[in-house]
Amino acid sequence: MAAPSPARFAPLLFVLLWSTGFIGAKLGLPHAAPLAFLLVRYLLVLSLMTVVALAMRAPWPRDPRQWFHIGVSGLLVHAVYLGGVFMAISKGLPAGVTSLVVGIQPLLTAVGAGWFLNEAVRAKQWLGLVLGFVGVALVVSGKLGSGFGLDALWPALAALAGITVGTLYQKRFCHGFDWRTGAIAQFLPTAIATAIVVHLTDSFRVEWVPEFVFALAWLVLVLSVGAVSLLNMLIRRGSAVNLASLFYLVPPCTALIAWLLFDERLAGMALVGMALAVWGVYLARK
Repeated sequence: MAAPSPARFAPLLFVLLWSTGFIGAKLGLPHAAPLAFLLVRYLLVLSLMTVVALAMRAPWPRDPRQWFHIGVSGLLVHAVYLGGVFMAISKGLPAGVTSLVVGIQPLLTAVGAGWFLNEAVRAKQWLGLVLGFVGVALVVSGKLGSGFGLDALWPALAALAGITVGTLYQKRFCHGFDWRTGAIAQFLPTAIATAIVVHLTDSFRVEWVPEFVFALAWLVLVLSVGAVSLLNMLIRRGSAVNLASLFYLVPPCTALIAWLLFDERLAGMALVGMALAVWGVYLARK
């Protein structure tokens, strides 16, 4: 029997790495303004990936049109999505509510895949997507809070739009770019846009304490290099619905990591939700 291909484990590895993003937010946000935190992260990723691309002589995008499309996908997936999530949490939106809002993404992606990509979504996949969303709702139900206003909710809605439209846009217009130079093409406009907003709002605040440095290094190396590279590969190789369904596994995986590292309580409904989310993803990806 042939050994399983390493690519088969890429979706699970992506979910695991993407789920650890809360570590960076949990440790870093108390010591930096949200957009300042992200701007420093983007600049470090750009520096690192430029050195890697030049050292490995990676191929660059072929023409201005490819640069444009990769840059637009980067603005949506990174600037809008990450900026929205970080700003929503910093404005007082509970992390559970943020997860629930962004958790609508696979359902919206399934609708958009039919309109934008002409992908057929079967009844069993729709059932899996609905079950996955119910599972996510149960996982985060114990962390839902109240007392937030629309000024905290709209960044989460913007993040939802960014990751949904960005995934569909990249699937349609960004074919076969190199992960090293593609990261540069994605993060360059992201850093510029974020820097403009930081400058206009005068919100640059960073405290270079050990916790922040660790969080920053984690987000740069594990998330922006590791997880984002896997995300780009999965967008290129699979259907939009298959990829989007993986995001249902992020809240359960995050809850498990928080339980292991920070002894955060796992309620019985959360365990039921995890099982439903896993079953939903299984149906959506069959």
